[in-house]
Amino acid sequence: MTQSHALVRGRRRGVLFDVDGTLVDSAYIHTVAWWQAFRQHQHDVPMASIHRCVGMGGARLVDTLLPADRNRDADAEILASHAAVFAQSWPSLRPFDGAKELLAQCHAGGLAVALASSARTQDLAATRRALGADSFIHAATSANDAKASKPAPDILVAALEAVGVAAAGAVYVGDAVWDMQAAAALGIPAIGVTCGGTSAAELREAGAAEVYAGPRDILDNLQASAIGKLLALESNPAGA
Repeated sequence: MTQSHALVRGRRRGVLFDVDGTLVDSAYIHTVAWWQAFRQHQHDVPMASIHRCVGMGGARLVDTLLPADRNRDADAEILASHAAVFAQSWPSLRPFDGAKELLAQCHAGGLAVALASSARTQDLAATRRALGADSFIHAATSANDAKASKPAPDILVAALEAVGVAAAGAVYVGDAVWDMQAAAALGIPAIGVTCGGTSAAELREAGAAEVYAGPRDILDNLQASAIGKLLALESNPAGA
């Protein structure tokens, strides 16, 4: 688990963020990387099917998309192929408009900020470089921090523990149905964003309490959002 600076323990409230497709415009890059990895190992998987699974951990994605009777000995090679292809795109990764500013606003308002990602450690480091917002991030999780990937809530549990926040004092922001389901498993209000390519209807059906187009849209409506409610409580602790 990576941390950008020392944490102030006992924080009562915080915001957890997915990264790929939520803060960084990488969901479709992952889709193409998985497509190429599958093709390298003689599996013809439609990109649309792959995209719907982006947001799961890699092992779960492979297991979901490939036949159950396959030779599973090759799974590790497929994962390695995806990693190699995706790494070629690290220099071109870009944050969504408003992503850094949204993290900054949460941080400035006294909320703990954690990245709850099931990405590989190396990929998470690359997306954090693209974000350029480490001074506003208290902690971040990677695939190494959980036994099970989304939609299991393990990654979110690890992020909550890293910033000393209870589920009752948190909000989660993500772009995939798996993000919404992971948050629902812990009773955490989830904000969905459609910038990763999943529709508002699908996100709401999966449990999103609110849906926005992306980080800039959340910022423009921050006061009325679930994050805004946390910020209001943080600025008026007596009213909590």
